[in-house]
Amino acid sequence: MEIKKELPEVFKEFAEARQNAFLAAKELKEKDIPLIGIFCTYFPMELAMAMGAAVVGLCATSDETIPEAEKDLPGNLCPLVKSSYGFAKTDKCPFFYFSDLVVGETTCDAKKKMYELLGEFKPVHVMQLPNTQDEDGYKLWKKEVIKAKKVLEEKFGVEISDEKLRKAIKIRNEERKAVRALFELMKNDPVPMMGYDLFKIAYGSTFKFDVEKVIEEIKFITEKVKKEYAEEQKIPHKPRILITGCPIGGATEKVIKVIEENGAVVVGYENCVGFKQYDRLIDEEKDDLYDAIAERYFKIGCSVMSPDKYRYELLYRIMDEYKVDGVVEVILQACHTYNVESFGIKRVVSETKKTPYIAVETDYSQSDIGQLSTRLTAFIEML
Repeated sequence: MEIKKELPEVFKEFAEARQNAFLAAKELKEKDIPLIGIFCTYFPMELAMAMGAAVVGLCATSDETIPEAEKDLPGNLCPLVKSSYGFAKTDKCPFFYFSDLVVGETTCDAKKKMYELLGEFKPVHVMQLPNTQDEDGYKLWKKEVIKAKKVLEEKFGVEISDEKLRKAIKIRNEERKAVRALFELMKNDPVPMMGYDLFKIAYGSTFKFDVEKVIEEIKFITEKVKKEYAEEQKIPHKPRILITGCPIGGATEKVIKVIEENGAVVVGYENCVGFKQYDRLIDEEKDDLYDAIAERYFKIGCSVMSPDKYRYELLYRIMDEYKVDGVVEVILQACHTYNVESFGIKRVVSETKKTPYIAVETDYSQSDIGQLSTRLTAFIEML
């Protein structure tokens, strides 16, 4: 990345990263570089990197193909699942089209059944994620990580050596450190950047296939933001919001926009594209690499887990470190695990942490923007 680039230009570049990655995915195929499509942060990225493959997220974030998906799927299903299936079925997702293998994780029942249908279009491997984060669940998960390694080796005719895996672990850890350092800039009050710009970088970076280049770019952005913040603070103090809940991106970015257009700033995201994806590192000192990998991914907080202790631990820490004034939980329609867990999250935020909380249920349409604006504006004015 050229140093002369200004921050608005950089933010725009990352905002367009997903669209630009369509062409990049095609170029990967032309170079015979394997592309693995995934649906969740539980997939061990290091396995793919160690075999020389690229990874891309397949969760669709638009309602464009939902009508086509509903010809096969129930209408009262999570929009993320319907959209993902619809884009695969209609061949409108270049990432799905160019993927050599799709890897799913059993993070919800709707996804589990969707994977069966996706298997009619593409080779699919499903990692069986336990629903409890205890010793027995961990043993199962470690077996699934090792099994995924063997599936990749057999599918692509490669060997994932310990040497290559160690290197991949180190690089991915460096990426996590770089993104975390960027996130931590939002601990400042007033903030050095808007939360939507922060989201563009975090979300956009997942669609850039050269990880080492991404690390350099993130570090450059972090230093540039710090420099400009030290020279001249342009953003006045605003109520500080943490967004938690279901995955966001694409259509659901409307929530971020409404919050920041109405006087507040999003200082962090507990969602999949945010803290939970970058919070924990893999222990590079462990002799058993698969134990180290399994442990790191096993401790991701997700509403599929019962009890979901790691999500609550992360939430507590973020609220304290980022001096959060209010918490907005985004729940996708028909996402039962997050919807049910929102009761516990509300109790922790409102009663234990004495912090204002609001849950907003939405889908991938734009029809509820007026309602979202009304509710979130009232919430922000209360802070």
